[in-house]
Amino acid sequence: MATEATEIMSENIKFYLNKNGKTPANLISDLNIKRSTVYNWLNGVSYPRIDKIEAMADYFGVTKADLVERHVNGEKVEHINLDEALSKQGVVMEFQGKELSDKAKKKILDILKIVDGDED
Repeated sequence: MATEATEIMSENIKFYLNKNGKTPANLISDLNIKRSTVYNWLNGVSYPRIDKIEAMADYFGVTKADLVERHVNGEKVEHINLDEALSKQGVVMEFQGKELSDKAKKKILDILKIVDGDED
């Protein structure tokens, strides 16, 4: 059964193979990795050891993080905790070119709680 990490790795290996015009067979021969191992990674069955992640990162000309983090359309996905961001003092937020007041940020947080079903 694939975990989220193995699924992300699988997607990223496929992405970088395609981006670099490589095939799984190229990866197998160029990095001297067993065929079954590479296909287990590609199918989300297993996760590569750190030395193999480093080797693939070098091979594709990317960082290790590029292989292990989720991407959308080739871009890293940035996670933002809205509860924390909206509650944090000293954070300047803008909407349509205007700075949000602390009162506006609290209203947004209240709306998000209603949408999420957590109205306490």
